[in-house]
This record gives sequence, C-alpha cells and structure tokens, in this order.
Amino acid sequence: MRWHKRLLTAGVVGAVTMTASACAGGQVRGASQPPSAPATGTATGSTASPQASTATENDKAFVYAPNLDVVTDWDPATSYSNENIAMQNIYESLTRYNVTTQKPEPRLATEWSSAAGGKEWTFKLRENVKFHSGNPVTAEAAKKAIERTRKMKGGAAYIWDSVKKIETPDEHTLKFTLSYATPLDLVASSGYASYIYDTSTVDQAKDGKTDAGTGPYTIDTWEKGKETELTLKAFEGYWGGWKPEQYKKVAFRVTPELNTAWQLLQKGEVNFVQRLNPQLFAQAGTTAGVQAAQTPSFQNLMLLFNTESGPLKDVRVRQALQKVLDYDGLAAALKGAGQKGSGLVPQGLLGFTPGLEPKQDIQEATELLASADYGPDLKELKLSLTYAQGDADQQLLVTLLSTELKKLNVTLQAKPMQWNPQWDLGKKKGQDIFVMYWFPDYADPYSWFVNVFRSADPVSFNLSYLKDEAVDKAIDALPELTATDRAAAEQSYADLQKKIIEEKAAVAVPYVQTYQRALSAGVQGYVDNPAYPNVVSFYELKPTG
Repeated sequence: MRWHKRLLTAGVVGAVTMTASACAGGQVRGASQPPSAPATGTATGSTASPQASTATENDKAFVYAPNLDVVTDWDPATSYSNENIAMQNIYESLTRYNVTTQKPEPRLATEWSSAAGGKEWTFKLRENVKFHSGNPVTAEAAKKAIERTRKMKGGAAYIWDSVKKIETPDEHTLKFTLSYATPLDLVASSGYASYIYDTSTVDQAKDGKTDAGTGPYTIDTWEKGKETELTLKAFEGYWGGWKPEQYKKVAFRVTPELNTAWQLLQKGEVNFVQRLNPQLFAQAGTTAGVQAAQTPSFQNLMLLFNTESGPLKDVRVRQALQKVLDYDGLAAALKGAGQKGSGLVPQGLLGFTPGLEPKQDIQEATELLASADYGPDLKELKLSLTYAQGDADQQLLVTLLSTELKKLNVTLQAKPMQWNPQWDLGKKKGQDIFVMYWFPDYADPYSWFVNVFRSADPVSFNLSYLKDEAVDKAIDALPELTATDRAAAEQSYADLQKKIIEEKAAVAVPYVQTYQRALSAGVQGYVDNPAYPNVVSFYELKPTG
C-alpha cells in the first residue's frame, strides 16, 4: 500500500535503480545467522563517535514520533495501513526484500527453489522458531496462516491469488502449486499480508493487548487516541537472540505537528522523526545531537478525483485540475523532499514510463473549465479536499493548488485530517479530492493498479471511484503477464497509465517523495528501505556509546 537504494547524504537526491525481477530458480543460502539490515547508506549530522559495544544492558526506550495514528487494524491478515511501522517489528514473513542485492533474502524461510516454469515453489523453514504464544513455527502453522489470510480477502491478500495448493511434505517444508507463474519469493517479502502468524491465537490479538507474531518485539501497551499510543517490548524467545546493547523497549509517540516533533528530538525526548520539511532537514544536518538521513523512495503522492459524483464527475473539470498545478514550482519548493515523477509508477520499478511527466497549462485549464461553465467571469466552482494532518509537504501542495485555482474562480475547501477519519470519509465518497501517498506492497507496481484503480465495492482504496471494465480486465492480467512476458507487461503498464491519467483523468501525481528524516545522533544501525516505507527495524539499532 502506502512507504533501498543507497542512503544518500543530506542534500543529494538520486534515482532508485532497483528492479523487481523474478528469481526463476535456485536457492538462497547464508541464512544460518540472524538477519541484519542491508548496508544501504549513511546518515549525516552531528553524530557521536561509535564505540565498541559493551555488556551493559540497554534499558532505554527507542521513541518513534509518527505524525499520524499508528494502528488501524491489528489483524496481520488484513492490516493495510500505517501500522506497518509496528507490525514489521512484531511479525515476520518467509522472506524480506534486500534492496542492495535487489532480491529477497531469508527470514522465516532459510532457502527456496522454484520449478515448472515458476508454477511450483518449495520453501524450507527456519528451525526452532516460536510464536510469541510459545507455540512452534511449523510448516503446517505457516500454511494455516497463509490460508487464513487468503480466506479473509482483506488488505493485500491478493498477493496470494496465484496459489492453487499448499502442501507440507515435512515439518519444515512448504510446497506451493500455483495456477500461473509468479515470483513467489518476491511476493512473500511483501510489507502486508505476507506475515506468518499463530492462527490459534490471532483472534485474541485483535484488541491490541497481545499478538500472534514471531518477530523480535511483542506488544506491551496500546492505548488508542493517547499521545504515546503504542509501546513494544522484546520477545525474549526471539530466534535471532539478543545482545545487551540492543533496544528492548520501543514507544510510538504520535506528534502531528512537525515543529513539535523537531523540538522533542532536540530535547532527546524522541529518537526518530519520520518526516521533516526542507527547512528543518537542512537544520538537522548541522544540529548537535541529531543526524539526518535522506533516501529516494517508491512512494508518490496522488490527488484522487471523485469520478462518480459532484462537479468532478465531468472529465473536463478533472482534466482542468491536472493542468492547474505548477508541478515544477512545487518540486523546487520541496527543496529535495520530492521530485516530479512520470506517471503512476516510480522510477526503478517495472512499468516506469517516461514521457508522462505532468505539466502546468493554465490556458488549457481555463478552456476546459469554461467548456463546463466554470471559470473567470463564469459561475464559481467549489471543491472539497482532504489531506494528512501534520504533513508539511501536503500542506505546501494544498497552498499552491489553492492559489492557482483561486485565479480561475475555483475555491478549494481543504481540510487536514488524521488518517482514520480521512479514510472513513473517503469510503463514504465525502470529498471531491482525496490526497494520499501510495507505495507498493512489494517491489512491483501491481499494487497501485489493483488497489487504487480497479473497481471496488465496497470502496477501500479506490478513492477515485473509477469503474471501467477494460481497465479492470487489463489489471487482472498483469501478474501472469509480468511472470511470463515482461516486455508485454511493461507495455500494458504504460497503456494503463495513459488511460487512467490522460483519458479518465482519475488522478494527478505531483511528485515522488524523497525521504528526509532525523534521528538521535547517539543511535547507530539505522538504514532506510523503501520496500518497507517508514519502518524502522529497531532490532538492528543500538546506542553508539
């Protein structure tokens, strides 16, 4: 759903050159050691000098300051929102994507192989792994988790659509038979719906008091609506083991206002701020006690237009909105926090299509509005828009868009909202324009199309409410096409983007994000992996001293 290349130094923005190629055969080795985060880059700033680790127990909590509520859904089968920042530390999948090697690496599976042209996959499970309940992780337990996720058909469960049958030849072997060729090792690394969990306890985990995972952390407290919404504690039985210097306590302190989060970081009350505006990011690189981190992402911002009702039901008005925004001016104002993209798919993924860069054209926008009886010297057009509270980049976009629209006698009634109420309103079709970020569920572009632009009833993330049989048919053909004929898949993605953006005018895509973050200088081990947006792997961190 929604957030490696090299972690770049502050002020430098580079293109991601990652591909989502399938591993048609062979196996992954080297899984006998606990996983470690890929060395994808460095952070800059006023950092403490690394020292050799000692046997001193680390009793400090690592405090993450998100700007939005953390948890929408605790069920690992259907979770599909901001809670990935916690869930990725509580639950684990068969594989995990390594952006340095551009391949999945071992997690709960230690090796795997494929046969029959990608229609059969065999995974060997890591031995002596336990769920947080104490129950052992076996092939049968993993099978039950995947089958439950498929049965519930929520969130990103579509990632398993190609699975025809799952067998368990022995206690630690999973064998998948697929109905069509799929890079299942890549699918199994998804940031959503790929979790292996304890089906015997998961129904009791929906209240946030406990969980059913295998990861290094387990839930300590969850108080929805509180500033410190969630705390995690170490799972002492974790298969990777623990060292004294690792963080065994984690807290998520919801801080909607960016300036407040920055002040808390400087005071040492929080350790990680997931997003800074360009001005604060520039300060972070030279502020004592703070280190700055910047990396390109696979996350873009979308303005989804209500194609079903209201004034935007008229395609001419939607096309006019696409032409109003000063995209180049916005990119310049973001000062490195975002760069103009081309189409729906960010560069570095299958389906990236040059030539679809958005451009401002006020004259054409004026003509389109006039053809619908709106514009200067015509009747006023009023539009409602919702966007993320506390997101400085979205606020900047809204300000620029509102200014340009006002010149055309269009009034933008923009409302900043926390994610849950914004999403609830969107599912009720309560706005003209819905602003949100999107990122792939795994390193493949299919997620944008199947979730955001395929017909959906009831509405989930298809918040443009687009309904088009030809679009649906083309989207449904993408997974198998990707596995069997990548050139044809590239063309199909290009054709779909042109249809959705140009012909249907269901969306405008102003920019692709560049992550600009800040964290305490006294922390080492942090890396940023856009395949798991905004996720901090707390297990990999430790104090520098």
